[in-house]
Amino acid sequence: MILFWIKESFKLIGRAKSSFFLALMSMSISVILICASLLSIELSHQFKDRFKKNMSINIFLKDNLSSEKIMQADSVLNSFKFINSKKFISKDQAVKNFIKETGEDFRTILDYNPLPASFLITLKPEYVEKNILPGIIKQLSKINGVDEVVYQQEFIYKMLSYVNKIQTYIFVITGVLFLVSLYIVFSTVKIITKSKYEEMETMKLIGAKLSTIKMPIILNSMFIGLFAGLICISIFSGIGYYLGRLVYLQRFLNLRNGLFIITVLLIGPLIGIIVSIFSLRKITLKV
Repeated sequence: MILFWIKESFKLIGRAKSSFFLALMSMSISVILICASLLSIELSHQFKDRFKKNMSINIFLKDNLSSEKIMQADSVLNSFKFINSKKFISKDQAVKNFIKETGEDFRTILDYNPLPASFLITLKPEYVEKNILPGIIKQLSKINGVDEVVYQQEFIYKMLSYVNKIQTYIFVITGVLFLVSLYIVFSTVKIITKSKYEEMETMKLIGAKLSTIKMPIILNSMFIGLFAGLICISIFSGIGYYLGRLVYLQRFLNLRNGLFIITVLLIGPLIGIIVSIFSLRKITLKV
């Protein structure tokens, strides 16, 4: 029976080529729109994670702190689970960094080094949140030997706020595009179903089962969705190729990622099955 349904579904493609291409076009547009939205969500997540990982905090130590006290402070920092990376900057290294960044050597004027030793740390992404950061800064400030903890508070909070808003907008747009995509495919399937009305009525008269009438159409929509997924993968592969020089986007559009390919190949058939079942719900064996 399953082989019969599959054969009939492919016969539908052969008998109604114009309807097939219309359905394939609408399904392809739907899958591309949904995949573009999903990729936008993934891109926003990647951007947010990268921003969080690169957010640095300067922990300035008190002047003339002994090596033992510095080691104790280092040991305390190592005990914190929220720290992702840590780098110690000595007073001499601070001078070199200052000269490199500004091009000026204050040692020609001053006979001492006013720059303090410090630790430059980054946090794990999950801890870079507006409601968590103040508590972390408070903990760092309480470490023995710490003079001041500095980070770009306003800039970080603004960026987190902007990224969260963008993600919300993308989620809403994705939802709208998904509904629009379903409507496009639903309208196409309805047109195809109406064009086969007489054929289905004839099948009822000769005693065909409801599954025999519906399943070929459902499988036909599923195969169209699969073809649409392959078209979508081809398009995004082309985009990934031409944007290959941009390292960040190359990693983002890496279609060797099996999960992405599987997702794309499942979206089309899933839409096709759902929409065809919904559009065929009113078809009964009543003549």
